[in-house]
Amino acid sequence: MLASIARMVIGKAAPALTRPITTTSSVLSSHIFVHRDTPQNNPDIPFDFSGENLKRVDAILAMFPEEHKKAAIIPLLDLAQRQHGWLPISAMHKVAEIVDSPRMRVYEVATFYTMFNRQPMGKHHIQVCTTTPCMLCGAEGVREHIKTKLGIKVGETTPDKMFTLSEVECLGACVNAPMIQVDDDFYEDLSLKDVDEILDAFKAGKRPKPGPRNGRTCSEPLTGLTSLTEEPKGPGFGLQAGL
Repeated sequence: MLASIARMVIGKAAPALTRPITTTSSVLSSHIFVHRDTPQNNPDIPFDFSGENLKRVDAILAMFPEEHKKAAIIPLLDLAQRQHGWLPISAMHKVAEIVDSPRMRVYEVATFYTMFNRQPMGKHHIQVCTTTPCMLCGAEGVREHIKTKLGIKVGETTPDKMFTLSEVECLGACVNAPMIQVDDDFYEDLSLKDVDEILDAFKAGKRPKPGPRNGRTCSEPLTGLTSLTEEPKGPGFGLQAGL
């Protein structure tokens, strides 16, 4: 009897054990990770490599054993994108055909790496790094300045098809923050004035000199070298005399 009463009391006092339903926050990106046929991007639009690039295809395939041709998927996709300006679904199918791979394997690579742009892009692709070091050094101001100057939002292309703007994660130049990548080049240690000069140069058909904009070389300290400040010693320096 007492045991039954105890169980009733405990049962009433104990909170109901329920498993809450939680959801993760949505991930924002300039890229879409599924394919939707459009008039400018569908399997019925043929794609083939140019004669010059077919030679590059052969050179790329020659780097890998015959039984491992699939290892060439990334460089071949990159080659297709450089030829076309972006990476259409037909180019993915051509790469799958060349490396004798199921199309799904190529889709997996093309959707995983954000370096592959599967929608039409402007002539110049501006990528603004906003990861922590760049953010702390003013990357968000750089991003907003570019949006205002070009009149577009992240993920959009200017009406003249000159620029496409993307916001990306770390580009590996943290010590030179803030920085942007335009096409294949890094522009580092930026001020808003630097950003204006860089964009104006591209608009004028010029290619600004890549690298730091504050006068330093690569990523050396702003105050000058703190190590390797003298000529290296010759062979055998520091060894015991008897050796």
